[in-house]
Amino acid sequence: MQKPLTLAIIGDSAASGVGDSDLHGNHFGWGYHLAQAFTEPLIYINASRPGAQSKEVLHEQLPKILIHEPELVAVIVGGNDLLRNGFSPEVFEVNLNETLRQIEEMGATAMLLELHDPTEIVPMPYLVARVCRRRVDAVNRITRKMAKRYSAILLETRSLEKIYDRNKWHVDRMHPSRHGHQFIADNFAHLLRMRGFEVDPVIFTFKNNRSRKDSIIWMLKNGTPWFLKRSVDLLPAILILSIYELIYMARHRNERAESNIYYPDFAAHADIHINRLQNEKVS
Repeated sequence: MQKPLTLAIIGDSAASGVGDSDLHGNHFGWGYHLAQAFTEPLIYINASRPGAQSKEVLHEQLPKILIHEPELVAVIVGGNDLLRNGFSPEVFEVNLNETLRQIEEMGATAMLLELHDPTEIVPMPYLVARVCRRRVDAVNRITRKMAKRYSAILLETRSLEKIYDRNKWHVDRMHPSRHGHQFIADNFAHLLRMRGFEVDPVIFTFKNNRSRKDSIIWMLKNGTPWFLKRSVDLLPAILILSIYELIYMARHRNERAESNIYYPDFAAHADIHINRLQNEKVS
């Protein structure tokens, strides 16, 4: 009997399936749709959690899946790191590097997903958009660097055709819709076939799973609390970052060199402890 392939997923809400749930709140996500497309025997494990940062992925989620000795491990992380006051690209790189090192040491193939550019679909003030885009770019540069170092399968999200079509995004504009999750799964399936894995194209339902009424209710129930939590942590830093951005723009109009000024630590306690994230519904 053929030994089943094990696909494990660790990460944040983009990994756990936020944006693709049924009326009972059960998340599916691109991992679920990808697992459905495999034609060889498969064990599917998803240890991800909305709100997770790279530190939690390394120290809490990774050990849970390594005991199952998976052949494929998707590591979807970075979005929550960059949204926090005290964001450090260096810390993110250390955490992601160690996560992938342990995956490689076990003999598994890693899968990585670049972050999309939220400024393409979420209206933001100019300076806030610049800060957000720079942080996304920093996370993506590190993700690409790690993908090359560990020969990981990398899905370059921002290069995907029509990735910013509205039907691919959840009402919060930060997470994929069901169609978006299926779109991501299908593109991962293509990359996996190129590596020799037995996986068919993903079947699209061509219908998102929330009515307009459901979307409004979701935003009131989950979106507003999410925004308030983030406001306490991030908005004071955004204001200071915006001032730094103005100063930098004035002094370096013709320079392209980067500076740590983009990622200052304004928080008294930059490390957001995991227990503060336990009740979050979205990342």
